[in-house]
Amino acid sequence: MGNKFYTPDGFTDVLPDYCAFKKEAEAKLRDLFTKNGYLEIETPGFEYCDIYTATDIVSEEDLYKITDQKGRLLAARYDGTVPVARFAASTYKDIPLPLRFSYIENMYRFNQMGGGKQSGFTQAGVELMGVKGPASDAEVIALAISSALEIGVTDLQVSIGQVKFFEGLANQLNLSEEDKNTVRNAINNKDSVTIEKVANKLNLSEADKEVLLMLPETQGTYDMIAELREKVTNEQAIKALDILKEILDCLDEYDYLKYVNVDLGLFGSEDYYTGMIFKGYTYEVGFPIISGGRYDNVVKKFGRDCEAVGFSLGLSLAITALSRQGKSFPKAGAMAIVGYDKNIKGARASAVALAQQLRADGTAVILDSSAMSEDELEAYADKMEITATFFVNEGGEE
Repeated sequence: MGNKFYTPDGFTDVLPDYCAFKKEAEAKLRDLFTKNGYLEIETPGFEYCDIYTATDIVSEEDLYKITDQKGRLLAARYDGTVPVARFAASTYKDIPLPLRFSYIENMYRFNQMGGGKQSGFTQAGVELMGVKGPASDAEVIALAISSALEIGVTDLQVSIGQVKFFEGLANQLNLSEEDKNTVRNAINNKDSVTIEKVANKLNLSEADKEVLLMLPETQGTYDMIAELREKVTNEQAIKALDILKEILDCLDEYDYLKYVNVDLGLFGSEDYYTGMIFKGYTYEVGFPIISGGRYDNVVKKFGRDCEAVGFSLGLSLAITALSRQGKSFPKAGAMAIVGYDKNIKGARASAVALAQQLRADGTAVILDSSAMSEDELEAYADKMEITATFFVNEGGEE
């Protein structure tokens, strides 16, 4: 039989109840983004492969690729940020900054399966371009938190990092590029043993070693920032901490401080993020449902020099988490069914009129076109969990 009756690996059908909840969540997010001043755009499902590979933003091995009729290599949409950056630098190149864009689109990533991840999934997000500073960072983080809450994720933890802090600290400690990469990977993997080995090899002071060992394990808010500010001397590192403090101040004004912590062991793509970075987590999935940060050099790769910050919410992954957390999705489908006696003249016309009136009143209604008997109609309604049945016969409706 082969595989023609199955979905490809990493892809799945969306069942009716799940699909109904997903579309409702998309509508809520669309309304939220619009009310915050973000303009929704749609980008092509396929881009030239070069917009990802030539900019070193995405590895070619992670892309689904095809060729067009002229033999040019295309890639399925990998994320929302890169196409929006291209759009801002081309189609909207003459529109004054700042720009606020949103999207809700399907993404495709090769070898992204497992733990609730799929190779094909829906992602929602925003990009704020042409603005810099902690207030704009906080605007995007706050909108990411609002997005998760809007679709029903209440058990949420958002970790905020700052890539400039580690860069400054590495300069303070005179780490070579090799040692810096080793320590970064060790922090990312929470490998304190490797960090200690590097620190001992370089004869770092106990104070400097203590700072490095804090990064993979320590999280907090103002307390952590204050403690580290007393321990570092590099200007870039201190400035990064001050920016984080201002971000926290802004998030406190949104009343969202309860959802966040500072995690200076948080790293993203080295060539992608240029400042603040954040990830949002909930339980029952092993990956962040939210990812975002500042990426001031990406739009420049397409010919327009402007700062940018944004986030994406993995909507499919978030709904998987909600399902595993016990969230019950409202049943999709009709709430009523109307049948009629096919042997009674005018019964069908009366059934049509009744169904139209119920729909006008807001009820989802099936008008039976298979001429079921009244008993068959009742049995079908029970099987499909339809709560109300109407059967038009010579006596009218029952």
